[in-house]
Amino acid sequence: MHPKSARPHGAEHHAVEAAQEAVASTRSGPSRRNVLQGGLAVGVAGAALTALGSTSADAAISTTDSRGPGGPAKVAVIRPYRVRVPRQQVLELRSRVAATRWPTKELVSDRSQGVQLAAAQRLARYWGTDYSWSRFEKKINAVPQFMTTIDDMDIHFIHVRSRHKNALPLIITHGWPGSFIEMLEVIGPLTNPTAHGGSATDAFDLVVPSMPGYGFSGHPVDKGWDAGRMAQTWAALMARLGYKRWVAQGGDVGASVTDLLARQAPAGLAGVHFNLLTSALRGGAQPVVTAEERTAAAAVAEFSSSGNGYLIEQSTRPQTIGTALADSPMALAAWMLDHDTDSYNKIARAFLGGPAAGNLTRDHVLDNITMYWLTGSGVSAARSYWENAQARARAVGQTPAPVKIPVGFSAFPGEILQAPRSWVEQTYPTLAYYNKPARGGHFAAWEEPQLFAAEVRAAFRALR
Repeated sequence: MHPKSARPHGAEHHAVEAAQEAVASTRSGPSRRNVLQGGLAVGVAGAALTALGSTSADAAISTTDSRGPGGPAKVAVIRPYRVRVPRQQVLELRSRVAATRWPTKELVSDRSQGVQLAAAQRLARYWGTDYSWSRFEKKINAVPQFMTTIDDMDIHFIHVRSRHKNALPLIITHGWPGSFIEMLEVIGPLTNPTAHGGSATDAFDLVVPSMPGYGFSGHPVDKGWDAGRMAQTWAALMARLGYKRWVAQGGDVGASVTDLLARQAPAGLAGVHFNLLTSALRGGAQPVVTAEERTAAAAVAEFSSSGNGYLIEQSTRPQTIGTALADSPMALAAWMLDHDTDSYNKIARAFLGGPAAGNLTRDHVLDNITMYWLTGSGVSAARSYWENAQARARAVGQTPAPVKIPVGFSAFPGEILQAPRSWVEQTYPTLAYYNKPARGGHFAAWEEPQLFAAEVRAAFRALR
């Protein structure tokens, strides 16, 4: 492998820099040529979402794109993007939260019947009174955001170039019920490691896209946007940004996207890193000999028997649950909290007055839920599970392409399962890095950004 990562160069290099610099120029207000504005209709895909933001035609830059899904070389436009939510939408959200019709209290003392009433009511109280969306808008608009169209889909993404030479380009894919918001606190440690206890040789140029159907990216209006298609889109995005050699990381749904990206083996992809072993959750045969393997098998069995209700519903009837998610902000919040036991307990504790687990604070959790609500992402994100289930059904009996590039894996202790090395090696024979961090759960980057960043640095260090 080439010892140095390939960065944008020539016209592409200056185009990307110009686009990032243009973000600062839009902070004083939208350009007179902003072209994507209008009213948001919940559940409507594509351009309607841009009522919550603006792109600057004046600041847009063009590159030559010859690798995207869908055909021959063409001019591709990358537009700086800013989030701008009309205050009336925030006020309407608060009124809906206040008008919640509450269920009766659960009949158990744990979460075995779902999100507990006390935690939900405390979340609603904070959301409807003290929580500030404008604080988050200022935070996210200080980060370089962009919009581009690939395969007829608007893709929202963060792109931060490191100040350090020979930074390794990295694309990170979020999962559900997360979003790009999970990754905000790792931007600094990954792109500017010397300010966070690392070395300049560990620096990354960072790309964090929003998957189609999630947040500010377009919401599909046709079938077919499964994880494999998203993987193809990410390869096209990295090519569009001018990167010739790069790496990828993913957890949750992002792990599925990154897995398929590795199996598709696009030109330039040098390595991948995961923090969830999705093959184990899908029922693949795994060795159960050691105590570590038996513990992992028990965790998978528990998930399959009582922890995967959201997965079954979204994989089979996303439109049904989507009706509640589009109509009630508290239905959306409860649905998003009811993911895995470890993260639920940590988040509920924060709203009930206990200490936050790392960065899983009340504000950070509500930033994510509020973004889902304002963009109408509940049903479109749920449909991504249906799409992936359909794709897996079509692939039954087919042998997946092998992963031939180096793989890194971090088994965080609070994850749905802490995958043993033997299980990871069975799925990824090219495993080159494996570690068990001391802390962190399903939302590792969100909860423990410094620890997560250290894992990513270590996993890709040999590829520089």
